[in-house]
Amino acid sequence: MKRFERFAALLLASAMLMSVFAGCGDKTDGSSSGKASQASKGETTSSSKAADPASADTGETDTSKEVELSMYVVSDRPAKQDDIDANFNKLFKEKLNCTLKVNWIGWAEYPNKYPLLFSSGEKFDMAYTATWLNYAALAQKGAFKSLDEIWPQYAPKNFERQSEAALQQATVDGHYYCIPTLLATYSAFGPIYRTDILEGTDWDGKMENLADYEAYLGYVKEAAPEMEPYEVYQAGSGVDDVWMQEQGFYAPKSANFLWFDPNEESPKLMAWYEYDKTPEFLQMMKRWNDNGYFTKSALSDTDSQKFKGGKAASRVHNIDSYSGEYIEHPEWGIKYANFVKDVSNLPFTQDALVISNTSENPERALMLYELITSDEDAFNAFFYGIEGTSYEFVDDQVKALNSDDYGFSACWAARTTEFTKDSYGAPPDLKEQKAGFDKYIEEKNGEGSQKYQGFNINTSNIETEYAAVQNVIQQYWQPLELAYVDIESGLKDYQAKMEAAGIEKVREELQKQLDEYAASMK
Repeated sequence: MKRFERFAALLLASAMLMSVFAGCGDKTDGSSSGKASQASKGETTSSSKAADPASADTGETDTSKEVELSMYVVSDRPAKQDDIDANFNKLFKEKLNCTLKVNWIGWAEYPNKYPLLFSSGEKFDMAYTATWLNYAALAQKGAFKSLDEIWPQYAPKNFERQSEAALQQATVDGHYYCIPTLLATYSAFGPIYRTDILEGTDWDGKMENLADYEAYLGYVKEAAPEMEPYEVYQAGSGVDDVWMQEQGFYAPKSANFLWFDPNEESPKLMAWYEYDKTPEFLQMMKRWNDNGYFTKSALSDTDSQKFKGGKAASRVHNIDSYSGEYIEHPEWGIKYANFVKDVSNLPFTQDALVISNTSENPERALMLYELITSDEDAFNAFFYGIEGTSYEFVDDQVKALNSDDYGFSACWAARTTEFTKDSYGAPPDLKEQKAGFDKYIEEKNGEGSQKYQGFNINTSNIETEYAAVQNVIQQYWQPLELAYVDIESGLKDYQAKMEAAGIEKVREELQKQLDEYAASMK
């Protein structure tokens, strides 16, 4: 099952969120959707112009008064971040007469602290958000300012560069509540694998599908018996998702226990145990288990760095992870293959920026974000840091310097296609592979899986059943997919436990949401 540690960690926080958010936002009618329920798109309930005396007359924000803006991001703060802040604030003050204070929420505390941030009443201006940070649910609860009027007015260059898909994904209940990233990412998923250990063998180097990958694992087992051919640890395997996507299926975000054909006119959700080829997948995994392609105790193994540490010959992940692994060990001859049949852009809201409902300077915040995303000098200072100290450009790639003290920005939403560089030492085929994805996506013209990347599930009506289903997946599906239990009886047990957990209620609710989404896209 695709890694869902982050989302699982947020389940408890989401439950807390529902209880504390009743008084959040600027709701006036008692509805759950806040400002979005009070007006149609383009008719925001708060006047951005009224917030600034000059804007009412000139349409421009008066920048004569210096302001300090504030932003929240999720990551651990680098040791010498103060140096980078001082550097970009010098530029921001010169260009917009403002400074920016960036507050970092560490990885250990974000599951609880991030959701509560928007119900605390704290005054701040901006925050990084994402699909995995429950953007849509928070928007529905009134956490963010509607951007319908102020985004195109105060960040017009950013707004104009947004794709139709990105704008659709930023829309919740008819209103824009976030600014999606301008950097395209991809749903491509597949093996990242070493080739150096098979030098001198008769392996043909072919890697086009899972059958080829299985053959590769066999060669590794023979050539390097001390290594695990395939990295699996307690988070589970990613091969099940890859196998279904290789068949052409797609799963809603945070619900990859239900699948559908994105090319159907009216797609229907299907559970693993309902697909007639599932036993075929489980038999493949049994062969891998029997042949020792992964450890017999994977689900109790806490080592998530086996490939990086040279203990495993391959792992299954995305193309960005491939780049990182290649850079760290160029001597390993690392390669990457995508097995997802219908590649699409990941949601542009996977990285996004929101304006807090408590912001006292939303216009200036948007002007600053416009500067960061449309001025290369501002972007480099904000995202990369201090040239020659924290980074340098080499052959149109970016090289991090002194990573013990400095790091790149955790506001990943600010990245753009124009300004973002590949990391120094990136694999030579990286641009070519991404160009291939771009070409395919352009040819699909918004159909297939691309059509559904903006579909976000809402579990507010099925919280208990949804949590129970996730628990069943961990207890019953993960051991089954790794062939730790008998296939036939294990699949029946999985189905029985899913039904007892309330999968049908979950499916009914999500199917309703999927139908509504599909209808809205026609």
